[in-house]
Amino acid sequence: MTTNAPPRLYADDLRRLPAPALTPPDCACAHLSCAGWESVSAQLREPLLRRLGTLRNPDDEDPTVQELHLDGSRYGSPHAPVAPDWYPYNRCDVWACAACGRGFLQYTEFGGYYIDHRLREVDPARVV
Repeated sequence: MTTNAPPRLYADDLRRLPAPALTPPDCACAHLSCAGWESVSAQLREPLLRRLGTLRNPDDEDPTVQELHLDGSRYGSPHAPVAPDWYPYNRCDVWACAACGRGFLQYTEFGGYYIDHRLREVDPARVV
């Protein structure tokens, strides 16, 4: 049986991505302002971004919905930690700009009456 499951990535993989400050001002991804979680109209895909993998643990059928916050951060804070084992990171796919390699996390939140696509840039300095 062949599977198209993306490779599982970990904190160390996120720390190897380029810092957002290194994004060239003329890069196609430079317009994405998402230091904290931002809603986007649809998931971003190729050709702008290429999928690197996932932070989801395929062996965990019920990943935690607890969040990790440090230094007074909250869910949407730009200074909130990027915590792969905690919500919502444990439900994210990891993408990178096809041109400069800047990393992004994406997940889709499903509510009773809505679907919300979320995007956050990966700042390697915030990965815990």
